[in-house]
Amino acid sequence: MTRIGVIGAGSSGLAAAKNLLQSGFDVEVLEREDDLGGNWNYGKPYARVYRSTHTISSKPGTEYCDYPMPAAFPDYPHHSQILAYLRSYAEAFDVLPRIRFSTAAEQVEPVTAGAPDTAWRVRTADGTTREYDALVVANGHNWSPKTPTYPGTFTGTVMHSAHYRTPDVFLGKRVLVVGGGNSGCDIIVEAAQFGDRAWHSTRRGYYYFPKYVLGRPADQFGDTLHALRVPLWIRRAIASVIYRVFVGSPKSLGLPIPDHRLFETHPVVNTLLPYYVGQGDITPVGDIARFDGATVHFTDGRSSEFDLIVFATGFNIEFPFLDRAHLNWQNGRPALHQNVFHPEYDTLFVAGLIQPDSGQFGLVHRQTAAIASFLAARRDKRASAAAFRAEKRRADPGSAGGVHYKDSTRHYVEVEHWSYGKGLERTARQLAR
Repeated sequence: MTRIGVIGAGSSGLAAAKNLLQSGFDVEVLEREDDLGGNWNYGKPYARVYRSTHTISSKPGTEYCDYPMPAAFPDYPHHSQILAYLRSYAEAFDVLPRIRFSTAAEQVEPVTAGAPDTAWRVRTADGTTREYDALVVANGHNWSPKTPTYPGTFTGTVMHSAHYRTPDVFLGKRVLVVGGGNSGCDIIVEAAQFGDRAWHSTRRGYYYFPKYVLGRPADQFGDTLHALRVPLWIRRAIASVIYRVFVGSPKSLGLPIPDHRLFETHPVVNTLLPYYVGQGDITPVGDIARFDGATVHFTDGRSSEFDLIVFATGFNIEFPFLDRAHLNWQNGRPALHQNVFHPEYDTLFVAGLIQPDSGQFGLVHRQTAAIASFLAARRDKRASAAAFRAEKRRADPGSAGGVHYKDSTRHYVEVEHWSYGKGLERTARQLAR
């Protein structure tokens, strides 16, 4: 096995190419845009960052394991700095010459369907066909907007957060932002600063974590507790005390009371949202019940008129070029061992299909290092490859680290970063034997 294809030159595809190259494979990366960076390349058609986007995980929790971010970067880098970092990474590991830009994968199919060791045929938008001995799919899962439907008709302007870029769209507008994730919270804060009125609709209450605790990035404090092997219940108790001291109780702030314990939903990191709620610039409200022209009625009995609705309601997991049957699709997402390895195909992998409670790059490095280790073990006919082949047929998902996440499409690929990363490291070590 010598030739491996990678679909996507975002943060996951770059890590896959780098780790495969270091394992001695011939690699070709197909990228539909005319530049690398994926979601982080502001202004590109499929990028989903807005002008003010910064990371919500600090540098140590965001960077690749073997390529530290520059010391000059702030604790929470801006998207332009992340793009520069990804470009530097690709140059440092000689990935750039392997990328075929403006080359979109349109159809992917196995050369021999059902055969564990099949090669993969990829037809691109220009009509050409390529074959690879193995394929890593790294097209991302935060690009296809998911928009809910409600009874009635809204006569104002509607947009999805995927298409939000700058806050000038809020000037003089009565704004409703729907969705309690990090994008929704960032956008409602900007609506509070620039709009005439800002209401925030969520289905449940959330805990809004500050970026800093005692002058230190909050996620670094959490990782210290992980490193000390502090049990979940103690970490939760410590976090609860810190939250009440540094943020306050949701009720006292005028925020909806969460229907779950700490860590049971994807973390929301936003220092400013409780502040703007507290001074009356953001009005929290329940889920939408129905539309009636410019009026929106909510499940908590309130109603109001709006000029603009922004749906920050997440994204669909989509692989438009690959039949779901080839990805062991179950319950709304691919059922893959460690969210990476196909239970039957030994030559098909997905990188980046995770929603971690941390930064992503370090985990994707571990994913793709494990992929490279498995392919190298197969190439070298090591016994570890056969042992892992039996293991991955169980199609166990990524680790939740003992956390019971709320039942939601938001958590389809949620992982607890510490235990998930350690599991990938164990996989790579076992395969290297």
